[in-house]
Amino acid sequence: MRILIWHVHGSWTTAFVQGPHTCLLPVTPDRGPDGLGRARTWDWPESVIEVPPERLRDEEIDLVVLQRPHEIDLVDRWLGRRPPLVYLEHNAPHGDVPDTRHPAADLPGVTLVHVTHFNRLMWDAGHTETTVIEHGIVDPGPRWTGELGRAAVVVNEPVRRGRTTGTDLLPEFARAAPLDVFGMGTEGLAEHLGIHPDRCRTQDVPQHDLHTELARRRVYVHPVRWTSLGLSLLEAMHLGMPVVALATTEVTEAVPPGAGVVSNRIDVLTDAVRDFLADPHRARAAGEKARAAALARYGLSRFLTDWERLLKEVTR
Repeated sequence: MRILIWHVHGSWTTAFVQGPHTCLLPVTPDRGPDGLGRARTWDWPESVIEVPPERLRDEEIDLVVLQRPHEIDLVDRWLGRRPPLVYLEHNAPHGDVPDTRHPAADLPGVTLVHVTHFNRLMWDAGHTETTVIEHGIVDPGPRWTGELGRAAVVVNEPVRRGRTTGTDLLPEFARAAPLDVFGMGTEGLAEHLGIHPDRCRTQDVPQHDLHTELARRRVYVHPVRWTSLGLSLLEAMHLGMPVVALATTEVTEAVPPGAGVVSNRIDVLTDAVRDFLADPHRARAAGEKARAAALARYGLSRFLTDWERLLKEVTR
């Protein structure tokens, strides 16, 4: 198939484009949000093709994957027609939860796809046909060494996003272990939170270096209160890292017993971080269980098979 899809979520798209189809990505001269084109930090195959919007009317397109509400208007303007439509929702709802109405609710001719069962439960989709295709990860391999007695956190824009990403909880975790916080917009985080800089270092490393850097840390901490299931959590599990995470949204489904510690009690979580730092052998054993669980549920093959089945049904 030839699929029109916008480059919105780089990590998710990296898995999707491993499939057998040609993906057409809009590209504009400024490479803005509606025309970002190919990724510069992920390894995407040659079947991912950049197409300027003015050329899309002449392209053969079998299906469109929408990810943002305004993209349906772009389809109408740029294509002048509506091929079969799939609306992929990455996020948990914000607003009047659990009464938040989804943008694709009752939109004719659209199939709505959620990435977690929690998201499907919480969004009001009206009568729109809805399904769930859970995340898939391009396996980075079992890289965990845990050589650094520090805890890793991955979050973009933690100051702006605040309580949503559990930024206010980081001082508690920093008392349990020195933190390395990876992500965009993390500059000045320690000062903002009143943490000594050595207890909360920040880095924005290229994607191809991130997995190596994460795997050097003893434990992965996921303090997020309200978001979809973070791909960084699943990537850490693939790396073989033990995880310490809030028991919110889909986390309790993703992290089985023995793969780490999941709780909504901060004292339980910070004690777990201390324990993993003090006992590398226990950390390794938990990380091995985390990797096995992630491969079984969030492997790339299952993800692509699920999407292949859906794409055939939608275009039949």
